[in-house]
Amino acid sequence: MFISGVFRYSLIVSLILLQACTDPDYLTPIPEDGVILAFGDSLTVGVGVGDTDSYPAVLTQLSGRKVIGAGVSGEETSQGLKRLPTVIDEVNPSLMILLLGGNDILRNRNMQNTKQNLSAMIEIAHARGVQVVLIGVPEKKIFSDVAPLYEELAEQYNLLHLDDLLSQLLRDNEYKSDAVHLNQQGYRVMAESIHKSLVKYGAL
Repeated sequence: MFISGVFRYSLIVSLILLQACTDPDYLTPIPEDGVILAFGDSLTVGVGVGDTDSYPAVLTQLSGRKVIGAGVSGEETSQGLKRLPTVIDEVNPSLMILLLGGNDILRNRNMQNTKQNLSAMIEIAHARGVQVVLIGVPEKKIFSDVAPLYEELAEQYNLLHLDDLLSQLLRDNEYKSDAVHLNQQGYRVMAESIHKSLVKYGAL
């Protein structure tokens, strides 16, 4: 149990060191009554675990902030783009964690269109005064790194980009419930890594 805890801590530290290849400006602090919007697909829903073990649920516990999980299983970026304005207007978040594009990649959608959709989502959030944290999605290859479009978007919009977070977790069967989803431990490590990054960059 102790060894497992040490290993998990080491993984979180490694992920934080690997992520954020760009050096974004520090984030604006989220007030105690502020809301974090977790927007995405099945990885945001927490497929593979119960509701209380999804990464938004765990992040709520860690951050002391209300984290709204707005994930839709199977959603592509084109669908997320249509859904996002209504969700932001309803939730009124201080910060959005954007984790979307995996289904585009799995279904071999045009990556330029995927990038444009994600770009439009970032601009929608920024226009409403919502900070964005971007989580990169790996390419559809064995042991692959994050798709290049995420780093390009992070540089374009000066975003905090957790570029290798998901890739690292999905490379290790210890953290997976199936080929593309995490298990309880995996979602917890994801939430812990996000939390530490939010603290590091001043949001918490």
